[in-house]
Amino acid sequence: MTKILVILIAGLVCEAIGVVFLSKGLKQIGEVRHVHAAEIWRVVKAGATNPSILLGVALETIFFIALLVLLSRSDVSFIWPLTAMGFVLTTLAAKFFLQEQIPPLRWLGVLLIMLGAGLITFSEKVKEREQSATPTGLAPPR
Repeated sequence: MTKILVILIAGLVCEAIGVVFLSKGLKQIGEVRHVHAAEIWRVVKAGATNPSILLGVALETIFFIALLVLLSRSDVSFIWPLTAMGFVLTTLAAKFFLQEQIPPLRWLGVLLIMLGAGLITFSEKVKEREQSATPTGLAPPR
């Protein structure tokens, strides 16, 4: 499980930093004023040459590859909820890299996400303990 958590944390760090760079790049390009073909083309063209957006996309790609590896090695019911920790890391990255002001209620939400991820990790440890306690390594029937 340690290897899975290391891959997950590395992927989530890439995701959080990637989102920060995407946000920074999109702010550099400017907001979409009207949704029509010329404006969409302007944003796509500017984004394809913006270093922050390109770095953000590269980091998000690394996260996606890490997610594919994780899903091939573990239960989706274990991995997917833990990806919510990305919200925690992204909030921290936005606070420190983009100097965003995070209100107390949002910090409370981040704390609840952390508690939920902790419960999921704990449930996986309990499952592993149950499996190793049986002679065949299989969990007892329920």
